[in-house]
Amino acid sequence: MRGGSTEQDGGQAARRPPQAWVGGDSPFPRIGQYAFLSDCETTALVAPSGNVEWLCLPRMDSPSVFGAILDRDAGGFRLGPADIMVPAARRYLPGTMVLETSWATPTGWIIVRDLLLIGPWHHEHDHSITHRRAPTDYEADHILLRHVRCVNGEVQLTLDCEPVFDYGQHRGEWRWTEDGYHQAACRGPGGSIEMTLSSDLNIGFEGPRAVARAMMKEGETRFVALSWGNPPPPRSSEEAYPRLVWTAHHWQHWLARGHFPDHPWRSYLERSALTLRGLTYAPTGAIIAAATTSLPETPGGERNWDYRYSWIRDSTFALWGLYSLGFSWEANDFLYFVADAASGRPSLNEEIAAAAVSDGKKAGRG
Repeated sequence: MRGGSTEQDGGQAARRPPQAWVGGDSPFPRIGQYAFLSDCETTALVAPSGNVEWLCLPRMDSPSVFGAILDRDAGGFRLGPADIMVPAARRYLPGTMVLETSWATPTGWIIVRDLLLIGPWHHEHDHSITHRRAPTDYEADHILLRHVRCVNGEVQLTLDCEPVFDYGQHRGEWRWTEDGYHQAACRGPGGSIEMTLSSDLNIGFEGPRAVARAMMKEGETRFVALSWGNPPPPRSSEEAYPRLVWTAHHWQHWLARGHFPDHPWRSYLERSALTLRGLTYAPTGAIIAAATTSLPETPGGERNWDYRYSWIRDSTFALWGLYSLGFSWEANDFLYFVADAASGRPSLNEEIAAAAVSDGKKAGRG
């Protein structure tokens, strides 16, 4: 996805036939219907059904753990009402990369907010092994947070989390990490990546899936956090909500640095700026062309490349956009990234996402 707006998608939901949400006769949603989440280290795509259908860990260019955007059996992570797959509305919270989905059921309404958490800088007493650019006062928390609030009546909430590692090749095995039913972990083959699922729902296992269900009543909140690495995830809804707010404020403060005209198209410019920032791998300053790989330009076509590279031509347009909108720091970070890559530092390609290198074959289109 390259900046498609869920605000417009959500506003048109009532005028579309139900099958339009799932791509007509295709089991795959249309690419423009996916919501785009980012913490500037990895990205996620969320389908209208509430299913996370693309997530690569721990970086943008890593193998996928949820890959249903490519293969319906390649893993997904759905949180939403039981038996309802078409939301009432979807939008980004204004000025943020926080997705808000409203669900209407015959018995009540819930609102789900999805985001990749960002928090204060973690490395106060050590050095980051990935950061090449000068550190800021914030960085990715390595947590996908899903926060639910019941605003009317009561709703049966369901959770279904099925990671399938390495682009759908290997299913994980779940295990409890503590007494009780509120935290579990799933490890990839060879211990390549381990994810921890924390929630105030009671989590159980059905084969390779972690599942949960609960009846939510008006005024209640629930949370689910999928984490990898540090810092630790929230353990209650009361702890999760302030971290959601911190992340939302971070995006709004970042956006406030830009220069946007007082114009009816301002919101589109702001969303474009947020998308460019979301496609940036903050530790190095690289800007990838898109969050996905292996999606053909035409059905059955050969042009199904990996776009998680910093294509020089695409990045030129991104730089022009960032500079034009007043985000010179981010544009300069990219230039330093290119200088690092061209210098041939031997360890660089092991620690950056979507590397543009001096080798023309890897640098892609020029």
